[in-house]
Amino acid sequence: MRLSIISSSFVAAVVGFGGTVALPLAAAGAVGASPTETSSYIAALCIGVAVSSTILSVRYKMPLLTAWSTPGSAVIASFGGGIGMSSAVGAFMTSAILITACAAIRPLASLVSRIPMSVAAAMLAGVLVRFPIALVTNAGVTPALVLPLLALFFLLRLWSPSGAVLGVLLAGAAAIFALGLTDGSAFQFVTPHLVFVPPTFDLPVVLGLGIPLFIVTMAAQNLPGFAVLRAGGYWPPTSPALAVTGLTSLVMAFFCASGINLAAITAAICTGPDTHPDPAKRYLCGPWYGLWYVILTALGATLVAVFAVLPPSFIATVAGLALLSPLTGALASSLQEEKDRLAAVATFITTASGIAFFGLGAPFWGLAAGLGVLGLDHLKARFATMQPHG
Repeated sequence: MRLSIISSSFVAAVVGFGGTVALPLAAAGAVGASPTETSSYIAALCIGVAVSSTILSVRYKMPLLTAWSTPGSAVIASFGGGIGMSSAVGAFMTSAILITACAAIRPLASLVSRIPMSVAAAMLAGVLVRFPIALVTNAGVTPALVLPLLALFFLLRLWSPSGAVLGVLLAGAAAIFALGLTDGSAFQFVTPHLVFVPPTFDLPVVLGLGIPLFIVTMAAQNLPGFAVLRAGGYWPPTSPALAVTGLTSLVMAFFCASGINLAAITAAICTGPDTHPDPAKRYLCGPWYGLWYVILTALGATLVAVFAVLPPSFIATVAGLALLSPLTGALASSLQEEKDRLAAVATFITTASGIAFFGLGAPFWGLAAGLGVLGLDHLKARFATMQPHG
């Protein structure tokens, strides 16, 4: 055991939790979760990450770390609409069941992988773009709060891109309390506990939220997670990893958690030689990472109480900054293939519009629009090949 194992796992946990916790909190608020349900949401996510990371890392002797889905939280927050936690749990379970099915049914995983990356990335970009736009809007409404945070973020990212959001979160929250910009007397220490919520399977919510959440989790989280491990010299077990994360997500969904998936950015922290010179020993980060998340579980309800008394513009700023990098990557991926660009633009515009028809949200219609355009392009190409050549 080396100190670098402990320190790397600690940094990964702090960056993964602190840099993105504003997003599941925004998601919980968007679906209309009560304070108790929100606390359970965060606690269940932390437990799911701790359990799945420990099991996968120890069993397969590689740093198979997990996390909650940052893009997935953005999908939930965008769909929102006060649907209620029971309907949200039904959507979370749908996504978890489909991920588990991908582990058992290879044709299903193959079908998901056949969705063009340009369309999947454009749908993700359409979901994410609202948050940086809200950040700019807040800069005009409360410039004294938002502009210094923006300046701090762009300065910090010169030295640590992965730690810049966490730095803004800690420095901003400390300044807000120190300057008396929020009612600190409303803050209370809260004991964490899980709340069981029975699911309601509303067809519009399942189709409009559950399916897009599944696609985004697979395309924007699990696939990059596998790629990070392969880049680190590991060959991750695809089906077992999907099975463990899918089943963990299914169980934790009953306690309001939106889902667990493979980590990408935080996993990258633990896959290099700085963690341990021997690649065969880096798996020890998994149980340590899990331990840090157990500690975060104990603090989760208190952290939710802290966020509850912070100004909404601050939460929106942190969320917008946390999504700048995923948005950049999604936009780049969506336009990478020239032949798919029109379909990607159709997907992006439709998703970003926020439209809803028949109870189905914009991510569903964005995906439908992109696949429709691609379908027409393929029909045209097939028709052209059938024409006699003169």
